[in-house]
Amino acid sequence: MTIYDWHTGPYPARVRIALAEKRLQSRLRFVSVDLRKGEHKTEAFRAKNYSGTLPVLELDDGTLIAECTAITEYVDALDGTPVLTGRTPREKGVIHMMSRRAELEVLDALSLYFHHATPGLGPHVEVYQNPDWGLYQRDKALRGMRYFDGVLRRQSFVAGEAFSMADIALIGGMIFAGLLRVPVPEECEALNAWYARMQERPSVRNWRTMSA
Repeated sequence: MTIYDWHTGPYPARVRIALAEKRLQSRLRFVSVDLRKGEHKTEAFRAKNYSGTLPVLELDDGTLIAECTAITEYVDALDGTPVLTGRTPREKGVIHMMSRRAELEVLDALSLYFHHATPGLGPHVEVYQNPDWGLYQRDKALRGMRYFDGVLRRQSFVAGEAFSMADIALIGGMIFAGLLRVPVPEECEALNAWYARMQERPSVRNWRTMSA
């Protein structure tokens, strides 16, 4: 299988962490798509992923799977023993709900802040910017962090008592916050403690160097 990604991207980080949790690194070939040069927006890359986003998984038969959740679903089910996306209907429902909340309230909000209220990937990629919208999304991400701090005061992981795709989605948001130097609110002690624990996992600690 081939993964098209970028070694510092917070969205590629989500899939890399999932791959490491499933111990699939040895079955993958990594192809770098340079975000800074806008390679993900070229006609050639859009032939692989219409949305022009990373990461993309290409199977040996040529099938292309984009979107972090879809890729995680696929790799988690490969061995017949899903551990990241849920086993029971209840687990699946809660994990998907919390994953989507992590995306909407933190990760995607920070992405919009990056693309609208900072130089982003440069004028060759950022063809339209609305700084006020970007700043609103940054503040939304901070509210999202406070929400997840409340969640993590009640339970050990984002979707309950086990590490899952929902944790990975929120880790992506925390990675993005670090890249953008958006500070986590000081009162979010449970969120910070959870993130410190997550960084003890080899899959999280080593995601940047996986392609090497």
